Amino acid sequence: MSKSSPNLAKLIALDIVSVGRVPLVLLVLIFASAMGVVFTTHHTRQAITEKDQTMVERERLDNEWRNLLLEETALAEHSRVQAVAKKELDMKRPDSDKEVIINLP
Repeated sequence: MSKSSPNLAKLIALDIVSVGRVPLVLLVLIFASAMGVVFTTHHTRQAITEKDQTMVERERLDNEWRNLLLEETALAEHSRVQAVAKKELDMKRPDSDKEVIINLP
């Protein structure tokens, strides 16, 4: 019985190769196209997520920059510098008779 009955898997494979070449090629192309869509969608979503994270980091750094500018302005204020010079460094303004003016040529 096994010798007279044909192998069904072999017959299907021969049929696909001989008669079903066009549908097989189309099936492979459709599968490749679907995988390309999945791949592209995945990378697009990753890029959007990375962009969003970068924008959040940019806003954080921008806020920090503004705070540092405010701090720099406050620390460089003339009255504060003068107060620190008097208090911490015991500096004082020289008398006018002790001032020396140097003229550059």
